[in-house]
Amino acid sequence: MVKIRLRRVGAKKQPSYRIVVADARSPRDGRFIEAIGFYNPRTEPETVVIKEERALHWLSVGAQPTEPVLRLLKAYGTWGRFERLKAGESLESLVAEAEAAAPAAEIPSEDEGAEEPAPSEEPEEEGGETPEAETVGADEGEE
Repeated sequence: MVKIRLRRVGAKKQPSYRIVVADARSPRDGRFIEAIGFYNPRTEPETVVIKEERALHWLSVGAQPTEPVLRLLKAYGTWGRFERLKAGESLESLVAEAEAAAPAAEIPSEDEGAEEPAPSEEPEEEGGETPEAETVGADEGEE
């Protein structure tokens, strides 16, 4: 039997997981058929990345998700798309829907990262004192 399950990676006391398709007889961190995603519970919010097309393929050929993976698939929306695939919707339309939903989830995290450097750039342009402060900071870094 083929299972979709979590494979632990990361340092001691700092777990992160790969979502993999593996034979049920293989050990947790052992041999696997294909890695279809990533899950990091330590970030805020939790990071979940799933290759939608591959997940739907493996589910359609009979791979059974474990309980933690099923919970992630439901939260990510993949399980609902799989139910619709079983009902007769085309795989292409479901994958396109998933790709359209994924960038919308990623944009806020990119905007937050873009906003952090912007405040440090604004004082440089406004006043002549900020470049001097940067020069002092650069001198300190050289020592």
